[in-house]
Amino acid sequence: MADTQQVDPKDERRATRIARRIDSFSKAHGGAEGQVAYIGQRGARIVLVGEDGTWGDLVAPTYAVAEKAVEKSGITVHEAFDGEFAGKVKTGPYEWTRMAGIQVGGTRTAQ
Repeated sequence: MADTQQVDPKDERRATRIARRIDSFSKAHGGAEGQVAYIGQRGARIVLVGEDGTWGDLVAPTYAVAEKAVEKSGITVHEAFDGEFAGKVKTGPYEWTRMAGIQVGGTRTAQ
């Protein structure tokens, strides 16, 4: 039986463009793993963690586009951002200043 589901060409192009950005991140950081999270009407967030501990994220217009993009990129995708996967993230002074500023009423940006 043939698959009769129509694929939106715009979504296919979006997924390809996001996959290229994932590939670029992966190459720059010695490989990468990711996690896709639904963020409501805005779409889905793809959190990337490089082998060197650097992290970044991308936003796709829909969860389906995000799933297609990570599939095309070939990275390992985790169900949740926790445990060993989250432990790979290395944070620097900017992140700590930013987090502390929001939590305890300090400055909102790093100096």
